[in-house]
Amino acid sequence: MDKTYSPRDIEQRLYQRWEAEGRFRPSGQGRPYSIVIPPPNVTGTLHMGHAFQDTIMDALTRYHRMLGEDTLWQPGTDHAGIATQMVVERQLNAEQKTRHDLGREAFVARVWRWKDESGGTIARQMRRLGASVDWSRDRFTMDEGLSRAVTETFVRLHDEGLIYRGKRLVNWDPVLHTALSDLEVLSLEEPGHLWHLRYPLADGSGSLVVATTRPETMLGDTAVAVHPEDERYRQLIGRTLRLPLAQREIPIVGDDFVDREFGSGCVKITPAHDFNDYELGQRHGLPLINILDQNAALNDAVPAAYRGLDRFEARRRVVADLEALGLVDKIEPHALMVPRGDRSNAVIEPWLTDQWYVRIEPLAGPAIAAVESGRIRFVPENWDRTYFEWMRNIKDWCISRQLWWGHRIPAWYAPDGAVYVGRSEAEVRERHALPAGLALRQDEDVLDTWFSSALWPFSTLGWPERTPELAKFYPTSVLVTGFDIIFFWVARMIMLGLKFMDEVPFREVYVHGLIRDAEGQKMSKSKGNVLDPLDLIDGIDLETLVHKRTGGLMQPHLARGIEKSTRKQFPDGIAPYGTDALRFTFAALATLSRDIRFDVGRIEGYRNFCNKLWNAARFVLMSVEGQDLGPGEERLSLADRWIRSRLEAVLEATRAGFAAYRLDLASQALYEFTWYEFCDWYLELSKAVLQSETASDAERRATRRTLVGTLEALLRALHPLMPFITEEIWQRAAPLAGCGGASIMQQRWPQPDAARREPAVEAEMRWLMDFILAVRQIRGEMDIAPSRRFEVLLAQASTADLERLARGGHFVERLANVSGLRPLAGGEAEPESAVAMLGELRILVPMAGLIDVAAEAARLGKRIGKLQQDLGKTQAKLGNSSFVANAPPAVVEQERARVTEFRRELDSLGAQLERVRRLGSPP
Repeated sequence: MDKTYSPRDIEQRLYQRWEAEGRFRPSGQGRPYSIVIPPPNVTGTLHMGHAFQDTIMDALTRYHRMLGEDTLWQPGTDHAGIATQMVVERQLNAEQKTRHDLGREAFVARVWRWKDESGGTIARQMRRLGASVDWSRDRFTMDEGLSRAVTETFVRLHDEGLIYRGKRLVNWDPVLHTALSDLEVLSLEEPGHLWHLRYPLADGSGSLVVATTRPETMLGDTAVAVHPEDERYRQLIGRTLRLPLAQREIPIVGDDFVDREFGSGCVKITPAHDFNDYELGQRHGLPLINILDQNAALNDAVPAAYRGLDRFEARRRVVADLEALGLVDKIEPHALMVPRGDRSNAVIEPWLTDQWYVRIEPLAGPAIAAVESGRIRFVPENWDRTYFEWMRNIKDWCISRQLWWGHRIPAWYAPDGAVYVGRSEAEVRERHALPAGLALRQDEDVLDTWFSSALWPFSTLGWPERTPELAKFYPTSVLVTGFDIIFFWVARMIMLGLKFMDEVPFREVYVHGLIRDAEGQKMSKSKGNVLDPLDLIDGIDLETLVHKRTGGLMQPHLARGIEKSTRKQFPDGIAPYGTDALRFTFAALATLSRDIRFDVGRIEGYRNFCNKLWNAARFVLMSVEGQDLGPGEERLSLADRWIRSRLEAVLEATRAGFAAYRLDLASQALYEFTWYEFCDWYLELSKAVLQSETASDAERRATRRTLVGTLEALLRALHPLMPFITEEIWQRAAPLAGCGGASIMQQRWPQPDAARREPAVEAEMRWLMDFILAVRQIRGEMDIAPSRRFEVLLAQASTADLERLARGGHFVERLANVSGLRPLAGGEAEPESAVAMLGELRILVPMAGLIDVAAEAARLGKRIGKLQQDLGKTQAKLGNSSFVANAPPAVVEQERARVTEFRRELDSLGAQLERVRRLGSPP
């Protein structure tokens, strides 16, 4: 093995070999285990959320593959209607063209070309992350098979009356000219105003004051609502108001929806431009007056003075005209949630338009029952409450989008307005006996991207055909997803899976948290805190990182701030950490928390873990290569039995972690065993046998077998989380451990066996380790050179203590580097010593002759003086009331913790100094 671990030299080489050898395909043997990847956008690149999620899925897949199960991790990408269309439209804009210049057919062809040329980025990046998906089954939501599944679903649902076309309110993007799903709308708090407007009663007897953040929509008002029990207004219910500017009469209605405590208690109702108002309008039979066109400009339904005005210009004009009439009661600053399209950043308008809908209620009932009955289990279980709350209040699903890129709706219109749905125009004509001369026009709209995504678990397996893969791998075993798409994707997959497969799409839903930066902030370009997983794997120099984070930002002040923070955080750029270190970091962070803070310091620690494992493997291989590992007699030492027993314990903890989707606990167990027990302790303990002049061949053979056997099992246990380094080392260790096979991926994951645990051995070894640590602590406190050997005396030693040392004293002498262990004879006085306690046992290190009393006293005095100075400064800072009042609480708490630590260290050094002074005092 090379002296240093270099991930760059092994990762891509190993992945290419795995893929070429077909290691990721189902084996055809064992119980089926399958996961479908949440399909990333074909336009996308691998961000930290993808990398985190892919690590979890790959770890589960590799683990179950090594359990002997027939595993399929189904890959694929989503056509991402709006996102992809926008990318290509921007290209056309740069050429001074629009999609309309090309026409629909040519534009869609150009999108396909772009997809073929640029759409494979995320697949290449997944390979870098080690994702063991079956690439031979890679799917795309608009490939031929999945498109057929989409059409089949639409037609069947329509035939059953579960898809219909209706005029309803939608989230309308006036820039992209399409309806948006709720997921595509970002609502952020922005400063605005609250206008209080006065509406006169029609009979001239008074007026009511309503408050609104969108005054221009008053031109579409069809009522004013009050609470039916509001004593101020209930006598007015049924009377009418004269709507200013529009000069229409509108009724006053009573509805429990009205909050009596907000504003005046009167609410203007615009059913065609507000979702809540729409529902209220339906209850009261109010007319819907649409005052906006597709560009969010005012249409012909408003007075002539406002027609054609942009909505924001109309807002200014309406307010000015109302002020001129004395009908503006007051204007207040007001922070409000503004909905914006996540792609265009345009303010979204609720807009009344004809769209296609899925009638959800008949599909929601079985989906609710599937979770209630336990056929689907959420992990953590509390997410089922979120699921139920949404499902029990679900609304019909708007599935049409006014785009060109996507699955075109399989509906055709006749000149008389009749609508026909079918799998093709030919089928429509045949089903409805339409003459060949009748002109039919296909619907221009495409389906919501989430419609095809909802079919993903079974469409990727060949549905509507009844394929062998569908029979074997559906339902899938687990869905791994973030909590942000439970409503939009998870629920819809459950509904449509039950509808078309009569079975749930997955048995469990593992809901993980979302990756944030070290301060808990969302990673975003505008914050300048985005980390690219490949930069963490390969490294990136500072200047390239700065350019990457600031490039494309339109605000110079924002770019300067991001550059400054980046240079401060990464003065030397980002070092190359390798894939395994990143994956292990993600595993360690996979807690049950909603927000997962990613600190680059963690990955640095796990890169050191990779180095530790590599160096440990080099030691093991150098210790056993060319040595006797044959079938002869072996005599296990106490340390051999201990590490074998501890291996069983860590395997059980890791197995339990995987079973509970707690990769954080699994990784913690593996880390602590590898670093502390195997590397720090057992490798050193093994030297006491291998380098002993008195050890027998059977003892040496047993230790060598234990070394390589433990390493080989540990590599298999670690492999699902760290595939590359474990494969590279295993190729060298496996033959020595007597293991066959071309790849660690084909090996069985090491199964724990409680019968192989030896609690008594573990307890005895723990006692010996505590003894060694006690001697090392004395050596450190008294500044005794590590190479200096000395005798250790034992006082108050019990019979059990002496028996333990008789069996393991050679380990103590080796690891504590002492010349001997001697119990004090009866009546023998204790010499002046540094003392440590281990139960009732007193461990004595005589100081005479070990240290230069004067030099040690001077050294300790100097350290005490420095600490007293630091303590004084910190206490003075905390005594400053201004500092305590103005500093962040965390900083104040840090200073208080420093005071506690300074005092603790002063007490310890004072005790050491007193012992040293006693050594220098005459008897």
